[in-house]
Amino acid sequence: MKLSNLSLKNIKKSVKDYAIYFFTLILGISIFYVFNAIDSQTVMLDVTSNTKEIIKLMTNMLSGVSVFVSFILGFLIIYASRFLIKRRNKEFGIYLTLGMSKRKISTILFFETLFIGIISLIVGLFLGVVLSQFMSLIVANMFDANMTKFTFVFSSSACLKTIIYFAIMYLFVMIFNTINISKCKLIDLLYSSKKSETIKMKNPYLCLIVFIISSISLAYAYYFVTGGFANLDTADKIFKPIIIGCVSTFFIFWSLSGLILKMVMSIKKLYYKGLNSFILRQISSKINTTVFSMTIICLMLFITICVLSASLTLKNSMQANVNKLAPADIQITKLVTRDENDTNNYSKEELKNLKLGVIDTLNLFDFNINDYFKDSVEIDIFATPNLTLNHTLGTMLDEVREKYKFLQYDTKEDIMTISDYNKVAKIYGNKELSLNDDEYLIVADFKSMVDVRNIALKNAEKITLFGYNLKPKYPECQDGFIEMSSQHINTGMIIVPDHIVDDDYKTYNMLIANYNTSSKEKRLKMEEDIMEYLNKANKQGIGVLSSNTKIDILEASTGLGALVTFIGLYLGIIFMISSTAILALKELSESSDNKDRFKMLRRIGTDEKLLNKALFRQIAIFFMFPLVIAIIHSIFGIIFSVKVLEVFGNEQLLPSIVMTAIFLIIIYGGYFLITYFCSKSIIKEKF
Repeated sequence: MKLSNLSLKNIKKSVKDYAIYFFTLILGISIFYVFNAIDSQTVMLDVTSNTKEIIKLMTNMLSGVSVFVSFILGFLIIYASRFLIKRRNKEFGIYLTLGMSKRKISTILFFETLFIGIISLIVGLFLGVVLSQFMSLIVANMFDANMTKFTFVFSSSACLKTIIYFAIMYLFVMIFNTINISKCKLIDLLYSSKKSETIKMKNPYLCLIVFIISSISLAYAYYFVTGGFANLDTADKIFKPIIIGCVSTFFIFWSLSGLILKMVMSIKKLYYKGLNSFILRQISSKINTTVFSMTIICLMLFITICVLSASLTLKNSMQANVNKLAPADIQITKLVTRDENDTNNYSKEELKNLKLGVIDTLNLFDFNINDYFKDSVEIDIFATPNLTLNHTLGTMLDEVREKYKFLQYDTKEDIMTISDYNKVAKIYGNKELSLNDDEYLIVADFKSMVDVRNIALKNAEKITLFGYNLKPKYPECQDGFIEMSSQHINTGMIIVPDHIVDDDYKTYNMLIANYNTSSKEKRLKMEEDIMEYLNKANKQGIGVLSSNTKIDILEASTGLGALVTFIGLYLGIIFMISSTAILALKELSESSDNKDRFKMLRRIGTDEKLLNKALFRQIAIFFMFPLVIAIIHSIFGIIFSVKVLEVFGNEQLLPSIVMTAIFLIIIYGGYFLITYFCSKSIIKEKF
C-alpha cells in the first residue's frame, strides 16, 4: 500500500511531465469512444431501410479500423512511457541507492500506469460521451434523418470496447516498463542527464551530394504519381514511388541535419546573433537520433493531410453533384438487343417484345404512365462493332495508345441521335445542341476520357458510321451526360444526325421522368410499385429492365460520403495526434536534458526573455521542420488524389483543404503551445 501511495505522490509531483501524456490519452480515448459509439447513436434515427444498411456497413468498417487505430495508440502510449521513464532516471537511481529493489520500482511504475489509466479512461470516456451526442447530430444531418426520436445515448458496447482495448494497451506498457527497469544500471540512471550526444560534423560535401540525389529521387516520385494512371497500371508501380518517397525523405532529413549546421555556422552574423549559436547546438546535439523519428512524423503528417483532404473532398463533391448529375426523378433502362452468348432460340413473339421500348413494355402489364409521371422522355441508344474507340481516335490512335496503355480500345461506342440528346438535355435543364447532316459531336464529363477524346477532336478526326462520313463539329468534347449518377461517369456519347442511325443496332431504350408529386413518402411508394412492374417484365423474359432513381442515388452518395468522411476523420485525427504527440514528447525530453544548460545561461546573466525566445525558436524549428516537408509531399499527394477522385468531381477541393488546415492548426498548434509552456516550466525548475 505504501508503494501505491508513493505512486500517487509521484503523479502529483510530476503533473507537468504528465500533461502531454494525459492530454494525448484523454483525446485518444474520447475519439475512440465517439467513432465506436456511432452504431448506438444511429439506432434512434428515422431513416429508410437502404440507409440503415449503409449505416450498418459504415459502423462495421469503423469497428475494423478501430483495431488498426488501437495499434497506433498502443505504440504512442509505449513511446510516451519511455519518455516518462527517461525523464525520471535520476529519481530511480536515487531509489536504487537507498536500497530499493528493481522489483519495487517496477511495482511503483505499475501503480502509476494503473492510476493514470483509470483517470484517463474516466475523463476520456466522459468527454467521449459528451462529444458523441454532437456526433449523432452530424450523422443525422448527413443522412437527412428525422430527429424526433433524438435522446441522450450512452453506448455500453463502445464503452466496453474502449476499456478492453486500452486495458490491453496499458498491460503492454506495464510489461515494457518492467523490462526497461530490469535492464537499467545505477550509473546510467544517475548520470543520464549529464550525457550528451556527440555532435558529429558530417562532411558537408557528402551531405550536399546526398541532398541533391534525394531531391532528384523525390522529384521523380512526384512526377511518377502526378503523370497520370498510365504510369500506375500495376501494383509494383504503385508502391515504387511510395518506397522512393519514404527513403528519399529519410535522406533529406539526414543531409539537412549536416548542411544547415554548416551553412549557418558559415554566416557569422547570423550564427552569433543572440542565442542562435546555442539554439543550433541544442538542435544538433540530438540530431542523430531525430532523423528517423522526424521521417516517421513527416510521413504521418503527409498521410493525415492527404487522407483528410481527399475524404472531405469526396464527401462534399458527391453531395454537390447529386442535384447536378441526377436532375430527374427516375431513369428506367431496357436492354433491347438479343444476348449474343445466349444459344436459346427466340420466338417471334419474344423477339417482338424484346424490341419494345420501356413504356410499351410496361403497358403490357397495365402500367399507366399518367399515374406516376408529370413529364417524361423516351430515347434510344445504339452501338455497332464498326465504331469503337479505335475508330474515333483515327490517326491519333498510336499516340493515345502510347500515353494511355490501360484503355480498352475495342469497346463499342454508345451512339445517340441529336433529337434524342436534346430531349434529355431539356428534361435535365442542360444546353441543347445542333448538328449539320455531315457532323458529329461527343458529349462526356469524365475528365481523363475527355482529355483522350480531345486529342482526336482537335485533329478533326472523321468517323464512318452506317455508311456516312462525319466530321467533328467541335474541337473538344461537350460537357454533358445521359445516365444519372452522383459521379462524372460519362466517358463519351457519340451524338449524330437523326437520319443516319440504323434501328437494327439499337441496344438500349431509356425512359427518363419526373414524378407527379413532391411528397417523399408517395415517391417511395411509387418506386416500390414501379419495381414490381419491372420484376414482372424481367421474370417473363420480355427484356432486362433496371431503374435508377434520384432517391437511391442520394442515399448511396450520402452513405459513401459519410463512410469515407468518418474513416478519413478517424484515421486523420489519430495520425495527427500520434505524430504531434511523439514530436511534443521528444521536445519535452530535450528540455529536460537541457535544463542545466539553461541554468548555466542564467548564471552568466542571460535575460529570461531571451531564454524564453530561444526555447520558443528551438521548439518551433522542430515542429516546423517535418511539417514543411509533409506539406510539400501533400501538394503532390493531393494532385494524385484529384486524379483518383475525378470521377466524383473535385470542385470542393479548396474548402476541404481549408478544413484540413483548420484541423492541423488546432491540433498541431495546440500541441506546440502545450509543449512550449511545459518546456518553459521544466527549464525554470529550482533545485
